[in-house]
Parts: sequence; C-alpha cells; structure tokens
Amino acid sequence: MLRVVSNIIHALSTGVHCEELTQPPSMTVQPGQPLTISCKVSYSVSSYYTGWIRQPAGKALEGIGYIRPAGTTVYKDSLKNKFSITRDTSSNTLFLKGQSLQTEDTAVYYCARDTVIQTNGT
Repeated sequence: MLRVVSNIIHALSTGVHCEELTQPPSMTVQPGQPLTISCKVSYSVSSYYTGWIRQPAGKALEGIGYIRPAGTTVYKDSLKNKFSITRDTSSNTLFLKGQSLQTEDTAVYYCARDTVIQTNGT
C-alpha cells in the first residue's frame, strides 16, 4: 500500500500578500495504480511558476517538477517518466498525475508557487 499525504504551502511575497493553495488531506493507492492530486489556487496559474515537491518520511524535500506560466513543464530527470503536471486555467487548478508508483514513492506531496510574477513585456 502506498500512502500519499498532500499538504498546503502558502506562498508569501514581501510579507504583505498571501496566496492560498488547497489540496486534499491524504490519499492511499495500491502500488502500480495511478494517482492524481489536485491543487486549487487563489491566483492565476497563467501568471506564476507552480511546482510539485515531495518529502518521504525522514528524508529531504525532492523537487518533482513545475509548470511555467505558458504551460510548458520541466521535470526532475529521474521522475519525468513517473509524473506529469497539468493545469486547468478556467478553475486555477493544478494536477500531479503519477503512474506506476511504488512504496518508495510514499511521501508528503506539496504544491508550491514561485514568488515572482511573470508578465509580458518589460
């Protein structure tokens, strides 16, 4: 059995503004089964880099990947065949989809937003 706990990271910028990122509290999947975690955010997903990280019990944080404002994605090389990141701009929701997960993928999974806004132009 693979246990996945997802948490929320609040992204702060200059100590004045706080964004909200909301994920389900926890999930359990069987090894080899697919997994989808959602992250609904209070900002426009087309304006910020938003990524997914995980932390297995007793281990350091590990970056999985991120999605750019333009919608392109970047993944950690060792995880790019295991996870995919997508988004729904109409609902400002991001998704982490995992496939062929094993017990070693048991971790707390976080979505997190960059603190720098992307704008068009100079």
